[in-house]
Amino acid sequence: MVNGAPERREVESFLTLAEELHFGRTAERLHVSTAQVSQTIRKLERHVGVPLFARTSRRVELTPAGRRLLADLGPAWSAVEAALGKAIEAGRGVTGTLRVAFGDAAGGQLLAGVAELFRRRQPGCRVEFREVRPAEVLPWLRDGEVDVVLAGLPLDGPGLVTGPVLVRELRFLAVAAGHPFARRASVPAADLARVTVLRCALPDPWLDEHAPDAVTRPAAGLQELLTSAGAGEGVLPVGAHIRRYYPRPDLAYVPVGDAPRLEWGLVWRADATTARVRAFTEAAAELVREPA
Repeated sequence: MVNGAPERREVESFLTLAEELHFGRTAERLHVSTAQVSQTIRKLERHVGVPLFARTSRRVELTPAGRRLLADLGPAWSAVEAALGKAIEAGRGVTGTLRVAFGDAAGGQLLAGVAELFRRRQPGCRVEFREVRPAEVLPWLRDGEVDVVLAGLPLDGPGLVTGPVLVRELRFLAVAAGHPFARRASVPAADLARVTVLRCALPDPWLDEHAPDAVTRPAAGLQELLTSAGAGEGVLPVGAHIRRYYPRPDLAYVPVGDAPRLEWGLVWRADATTARVRAFTEAAAELVREPA
């Protein structure tokens, strides 16, 4: 039986050691000595009444009781830390730095406008902009490299939250200037089956349906994909804003006549929903509602 609730340092030591399975690395992460980690874990095991780790001279492993405790305690502790973080933010106001990512010039311009409104309301918070390649969007969110990303919707993933739709726009194809599609007023989605379609690494259910054999360029950025389309390697589905921000003599932009509109919005991790993120999302929604 547990004799009193464990202390914060006991929980932190347990969770870190469960991740590292190494007393030395755990001590480095917690900025304490190896002996202190060992003492703290032994104290927690006395609280619980059973060993949580099996220790040998070569390795450290979770016992069955340790695995059960990790499964139960990990999510609960994350929720406690998130709640404490929100309480601290509420007391301090919106401060610190918000890292916001965008993928192209239009996205950067939109976020710059949002940041201007946000700063007027939250002068104690700094906005840092990051340009992100399509393949980096999900890893950057997952690893905490950025706090918020402006991305095409839907962008689904474990633990992700999507804000309101900020932009809706027509779908176009970027095609080589000499491509047969370049002479058309529009192209139906059914014609995508007749050509090579290029795409980035981000999900797109509409494209999955109409061009399931599209060639994915996982590491390519927008300019690389546009260059490939201009070289005749395939056609590239894009949003209407691309023709305004990236006019090129080697490309023609042709609307996809029967396609649903593309939608764009802010996406962030659920466990990173801070006062900064909420305030920035509210500013974005208000900005796009304002008359031009």
